[in-house]
Amino acid sequence: HRPQTMTEVLRIERSDFVFEGAGHDDQGTTLYFPRPLRLVDETQTLKELREYIRKENKRQVEKDRNIDYWFSEYSWSEGFIRVGIPGVRYAEYLPEYDTPPDIVTAGVSGSKWTRHLEVADASGITPGQIIQIQWYADKGRDSAILRSLYGNTTRTLGQRHYDNPARALISQTTRVVSVKGRRLELGDPLLHAVSAAQPARLVRKAFLTDVGIQGLRIEFPDAPAFGHHLEEGYNAIALNEMFDGWVRDVTIHNADSGILTYDSASLTLSGIATTGAREAHYSVHVGNAHNVLVKDVLVANPVVHPLSVNTQATRAVYSRAVVLTRGLIDQHAGANHENLFDAVRLHIRPKKEGGQGSGMWVHDTWAGGGAPYWQPNHGLHNTTWNLEVVIEGGAPWDAEVTLRGLKQGIGENVIGVYGNRRLSVIYPDAARIEGVNVCIDAAPSLYDHQLAQRQALRKR
Repeated sequence: HRPQTMTEVLRIERSDFVFEGAGHDDQGTTLYFPRPLRLVDETQTLKELREYIRKENKRQVEKDRNIDYWFSEYSWSEGFIRVGIPGVRYAEYLPEYDTPPDIVTAGVSGSKWTRHLEVADASGITPGQIIQIQWYADKGRDSAILRSLYGNTTRTLGQRHYDNPARALISQTTRVVSVKGRRLELGDPLLHAVSAAQPARLVRKAFLTDVGIQGLRIEFPDAPAFGHHLEEGYNAIALNEMFDGWVRDVTIHNADSGILTYDSASLTLSGIATTGAREAHYSVHVGNAHNVLVKDVLVANPVVHPLSVNTQATRAVYSRAVVLTRGLIDQHAGANHENLFDAVRLHIRPKKEGGQGSGMWVHDTWAGGGAPYWQPNHGLHNTTWNLEVVIEGGAPWDAEVTLRGLKQGIGENVIGVYGNRRLSVIYPDAARIEGVNVCIDAAPSLYDHQLAQRQALRKR
């Protein structure tokens, strides 16, 4: 067994395609990429992003480390195995690059969390078709969709939520199950209600379907890590414009980012391991994507954002993920909501704040990044279920450790938190905090529990 050295980007640009190796163990398939994307990527797909970074003056400034540089365009984009449609703009940055959406019809009425939607004209829609439902801020700051997203919060909402009503604020990519007159049955429940007061449009977009990547080990060199947002582009897999696809049984070593997703839906990422000693930016990143299941993931390398739901991520599920170092849950600002962190295990080292006698042991368990113009960090119904916290040092055995949530996160549900110390939870705008120091044995995994219920209903 010898690693195969690769010096260019592998592009998957068609549907019905599986990229399969002989496994990710020592006798399997190893792809070794000795150079970063900064030296290899010759496309112009990131031209807009480069302009955006400079227009928004996005610089990494760390005076104590003598760092003051522009963000790297590869910090959260592109990969050496790249799935995507050539020429498609998978992320919107600058309005001057915007083009009108290909609108099929307008939504008329539909209740939140139901599967039926009445539309103005269904003549251009057929069963099995992939459509994207888009909600937008039609009335600026006073738009109904902002209240559906954040409730009646008094917190300031960043201007990206409402400064460009022509752009979709929230998107749901789904299949049409059936068409009866003007009534559609959808493949998954509506994220938000549709009405005259809360309008939505149905948009035609192209996606690659039934694409899989499996049975691989991807390695990068033990190169220097220059720091957060300064990555050179040792990125393994980028999934763009992808629907009904998967990545499974893949180990990624020494990456800046393991798997990045954009403009995709209905993906399953399972049996993923990220390893190495270099500091990484992302292990698995879900951004601008809907219905992404990330299960049985091992994060064994130091990562700034190990388990991340990013800008405009909806209904992502991280189930049975284990983070062995720097354990935290990342929820990036940008209208992400209705995401689930399920039966996750975090290994942490808390720190002591305050005086020696009156101080408290704390850990920022729910963290978040993102620009101020996209705050708050998340919307309603993000949920942490049955979180296990393993404290590997620092706090004495008889100490209580306080797990802290986001000051700018709205409506989080924290249900079931337990570990090897006595715990408390502070989450300022949480909707529910229940079962602290309790493992929910009746339903260790909420995802598995609800899946079993759905399967039982189908058998009746």
